[in-house]
Amino acid sequence: MTGVATASAARLVAAYGSSHSTMLFSAEANWQKLFDHVDIKVPVHDADGVERSFDYLLAHLPSDAAERIAPALMAQRHQVTIAALDRLQRNIAADALDVLVIVGDDQRELFKDHSRPAMAIYTGSQIRNAAAPAKLPDNWYFHDQARRLEDGRDVLYPCHPALANFLAQGLSACDFDFTVVNALVGEQFEGHAYSFVHRRLTAGLGLPVVPIFLNTYYPPNVPTPQRCRALGQQLGRLIASFPAPLRVGLMASGGLSHFRVDEELDAEVVQALRANDLATLAALEPYRLQGGSSEIRNWICVAAAVAEAGLALDWLEYVPAYRSRALTGVGLGFARWGK
Repeated sequence: MTGVATASAARLVAAYGSSHSTMLFSAEANWQKLFDHVDIKVPVHDADGVERSFDYLLAHLPSDAAERIAPALMAQRHQVTIAALDRLQRNIAADALDVLVIVGDDQRELFKDHSRPAMAIYTGSQIRNAAAPAKLPDNWYFHDQARRLEDGRDVLYPCHPALANFLAQGLSACDFDFTVVNALVGEQFEGHAYSFVHRRLTAGLGLPVVPIFLNTYYPPNVPTPQRCRALGQQLGRLIASFPAPLRVGLMASGGLSHFRVDEELDAEVVQALRANDLATLAALEPYRLQGGSSEIRNWICVAAAVAEAGLALDWLEYVPAYRSRALTGVGLGFARWGK
């Protein structure tokens, strides 16, 4: 496990980052309708990491709150978002990958409250995404959310068990305690961090994947930002030592800040990504990475692997997507790294 690439070894040729919010399947008209009825139920943390209610946020709005959800600005941001997704989809297709390693998180989809690993990897030969329910509530949000599921029937997506097992063994040898998931059981299907990639970014490619799970959301066993950096560095080394000439891509699925859009946090993360500043990313205080913002950990992992492989940032798009009267929403991020 030297991590030294040879002519017959795999290469990390590209990496990507993408938010996976329901907003990315929503038409502009649905952005304009606002997500108040959804976000009144979600956990929201302020800049100090304190959980706040929707009503509290409404009572403490900044003076420019109305401007941030102005219809013209929301329309513009929706357009920028769709353009970024389309660009990322084209990039992945053009990069002619043999396998895509997806670093995401599980939100009570495979792992429930009774048993939740800090880190896990899927080593099966296929992974199932379920068909969307035939009947949905008469509400646009549930229809948009269901677009991360399949149309009419389940789909089995190809995986790459050889690379997955190699990574699991190599990471364990380097003192990363990984849970190995060999197959899904019963009605289990891949979580939305992975189904989003399949449905929106790699549709029609038949591209094998290796899902890696980080418990970003749920204390007490949440990996620290420093641990995420170390994991990414080791992933980069291991990919380069896999003994087959694979073109490997790596994807960070999730983030950036949500469900309170934290433009200050997002700006710090984006600047660090642009500058390849792993020290700043690893030094982020965990209290700032709660709720949906916790998925920034997936980006830290990928950024560290990118640095190990010597890839350079090709482009990065950031959209502060406010979506409610309380200024909840998602700091949407999209990026590609390459040679």
